[in-house]
Amino acid sequence: MIIINVEKLLKQQNKTKSWLCDELDISLYNLNKAIKGKKKKCISYKYLEGFCKALNCSFDELLTIVDDEDVE
Repeated sequence: MIIINVEKLLKQQNKTKSWLCDELDISLYNLNKAIKGKKKKCISYKYLEGFCKALNCSFDELLTIVDDEDVE
């Protein structure tokens, strides 16, 4: 499973989801759907690129791969 670390990065940078929504011109609903969806099957490259640019991070910092057994 791939974990998207947007909330962790926002917290580290003292930024809010609202700030990120403004930066990416995305609704809070769609942001939450992209980063917290229980059945994340795909995410747009546009979002991944936008997250990295807005949060000034690399894909390695944005994404974490974990075994499905390790996720509750």
